Amino acid sequence: MGAITFPNLGISVNPSRVAFNVLGKDIYWYGIIIAAGFLLAVIYAMRRAPSFGLNEDNILDMLFVAVPLAIVCARLYYCIFYWDLYRDNPIAILYVWEGGLAIYGGVIGAVIGVAIFCRVKKLPIGPLLDVGSLGLLIGQMIGRWGNFMNREAHGAVTDGFFKMGIADAAGNVTYYQPTFLYESVWNLVGFVALHFYSKRRKFDGEVFLLYLAWYGLGRAWIEGLRTDSLYLFNTGIRVSQLLAALSCVAAIAVLVYVRVVRKPQPEKLYVNRIAQDEAEPKKN
Repeated sequence: MGAITFPNLGISVNPSRVAFNVLGKDIYWYGIIIAAGFLLAVIYAMRRAPSFGLNEDNILDMLFVAVPLAIVCARLYYCIFYWDLYRDNPIAILYVWEGGLAIYGGVIGAVIGVAIFCRVKKLPIGPLLDVGSLGLLIGQMIGRWGNFMNREAHGAVTDGFFKMGIADAAGNVTYYQPTFLYESVWNLVGFVALHFYSKRRKFDGEVFLLYLAWYGLGRAWIEGLRTDSLYLFNTGIRVSQLLAALSCVAAIAVLVYVRVVRKPQPEKLYVNRIAQDEAEPKKN
């Protein structure tokens, strides 16, 4: 594969998709980067769990439910909108290792998994969604660099300042919008902002709603620059762009309603209620 250049930034690299080989099997950077993002997200969520009234076991147990559902939904989301590729060979839907996972499908599956877990364990869903959304931003921020290694998920041809050049086998260079970089930086800014704001949140679930609003706003913009979008069947509507815009608007509407109409009190946060219960003297 050809070199990747950012001429206006003075950067030129030529990374291989393959990190190393084990017993004749290629191990790709994409998988390593995704795994690293997932691991860092889990570590962060476990460390932050007590500040949401949770413990490390809550996070680990939840992952056993949410992760499989996230993978299944990410695959189904992709296959539904690329049905022409699977209509004649539906068994190929199971070939996850060949690629074809959609982040929004994964988020939907993860939320369903969290809801099921909380229902079974009798835990409030808000705190888990809050800490989980912070972990999602970490995973999304890091995971996009797997797209960089694969020279994929870029935007249209451009001559802008941040243009990314990709050379073909003949050495010809075409410059594209580095949408993977835009999304990675957008998620980094969102993570930093929500990390600090989460310490002053007003109600359980607020961080998750802010995540939906922030990520939805950025994704609606960035998706419009990409050339590999999933489309709503035979329409010209980009599925992820539509879903991003709707989730952003819906999240902002709920945030305004709760903050203005419901006027939440910080003492009602799950972590504060747990602390209050533990502080009360036990009755004999």
